[in-house]
Amino acid sequence: MVGREIFHRELQQVEQLIIKLAMKTKEQLTLAVRTLYNADVKEAEEIIKKDAELDKLDFKINEEAIFLIARQQPVATDLRRLVVALRISTDLERMADNAKNIAKSTIHLGAEHGILVHPSIEEMKHIAVEMIDLAIKAYENEDITLARKLSELDDIIDNMYSTMLRELLEETATNPQKIQHIMQMAFSGRYVERIGDHATNIGEDVTYLVKGESMDLNN
Repeated sequence: MVGREIFHRELQQVEQLIIKLAMKTKEQLTLAVRTLYNADVKEAEEIIKKDAELDKLDFKINEEAIFLIARQQPVATDLRRLVVALRISTDLERMADNAKNIAKSTIHLGAEHGILVHPSIEEMKHIAVEMIDLAIKAYENEDITLARKLSELDDIIDNMYSTMLRELLEETATNPQKIQHIMQMAFSGRYVERIGDHATNIGEDVTYLVKGESMDLNN
């Protein structure tokens, strides 16, 4: 009985690290998009440096989860919890990488690119932040109803990105000299859209955790 209490306490510690990683990932996304609109190359460089901290946190989560699997040899639901923890950590780390890529786009654009950043990127970011919050809440509460809502939000981001991409491609026809700058905006929009996909993956993981079966929420 004592062994199980220790196991669940250590499992809770892993889950708390995941929540911490989610909050840091959300912050990175918010700051990265802000650098894009403010053409703040210096802050973008800081975001890129800070990504190493998130990589270390992801590594720590993986290390502790694998250690628990090896030491406790959990079965059924407990093993599923650890597998899901590993999956979610990976998705969060990839979200953070996409935030880092937005910061890189800021640097590519430079401090004086002279074009307006498409407003849809900011709108998509708001939805992506909402998705991260929703995904972690679904994970904490093991709530598949919340998890399924992620698919609806992901569809909104996908549609916004498609519309934005079409508008940007049209802009390249009238501003061919700005094509590299316009493409960096397209890339940034794609990075936000990918963050939405990873948040939806977490929703799928929550469904797997609760029901023991996989479900594709990206369709």
